[in-house]
Amino acid sequence: MRTRGRAMIDGTRVVDAHQHFWDLDAGYDWLGPEYGPINRSFGVDDVEPLAAAAGVDDVVLVQADDTLADTEAMIAIADAWPRVAGIVGWAPLADDVALPPVLDWFAGDSRLVGVRHLMHTEADPDWVVHADVGRGLGALEEAGLSFDLVPVLPRHLEHVPTLAERYPELTLVIDHLAKPPIADGEFTVWSELIAVAAKYPNVSAKISGLDTAAGPDRYTAAEIGPYVEHALAHFGPSRLMFGSDWPVNVLAEGYAAWWSTVNEILAGLSADERGLVLGGTATAIYKLGASS
Repeated sequence: MRTRGRAMIDGTRVVDAHQHFWDLDAGYDWLGPEYGPINRSFGVDDVEPLAAAAGVDDVVLVQADDTLADTEAMIAIADAWPRVAGIVGWAPLADDVALPPVLDWFAGDSRLVGVRHLMHTEADPDWVVHADVGRGLGALEEAGLSFDLVPVLPRHLEHVPTLAERYPELTLVIDHLAKPPIADGEFTVWSELIAVAAKYPNVSAKISGLDTAAGPDRYTAAEIGPYVEHALAHFGPSRLMFGSDWPVNVLAEGYAAWWSTVNEILAGLSADERGLVLGGTATAIYKLGASS
């Protein structure tokens, strides 16, 4: 049985804006033995008690493979798990012929709120600004869907302002705060690029994946906090959202530890500001329906 999140009692809808599932039988090109504890299938039974314990009310599922089958699998999970409020699926952005029917499919299910492509796995770091991909992004803009980016290199992040200018009505979401090099203690390059990206009102970001970016030696609120505080200074709470990045965060210390760390970092915000980061922003950005 689904348990209503504790925070809803206080009027705050808590949304985990970045969660994955995968079934190894489906095959994932990026996932292999080198990923150790996450090189297995993960389902609802694995995460439901973790989300409930954290007081999470709703989740946004995010694609983990550049296939329509992965999106179909997320829809099947959403059909069976009421906690799912939105799905960021995959669409063939660079295929002018295949894309339109996929977007028609998205239009028929209000839970399909956005698209993501694993751009960081593309050999060309400029993939996202190619002309064929651009036509696909224009179609997303017209359809009212958001686009999640996975910018893990400075070059990836440099493209965000270009996209924001080209598609001013397209909501761009930077996953994992662009994976800042916390483990290396580097701040300058990332902070400058994030500040530029944040100047565009159609760009938002997720406070997710920073536990794995920090690594075991720097996974503390004190080490991660300056990166989140920099993002807050430039995006503000209304364009930042919490995400667990589960089950990838199993590679760090897991769901509960990340939830605790985020709340420690956000402790200095007002209740309204925390409410935005922990749910209000995701609800607005992804146009999520009423909590079920």
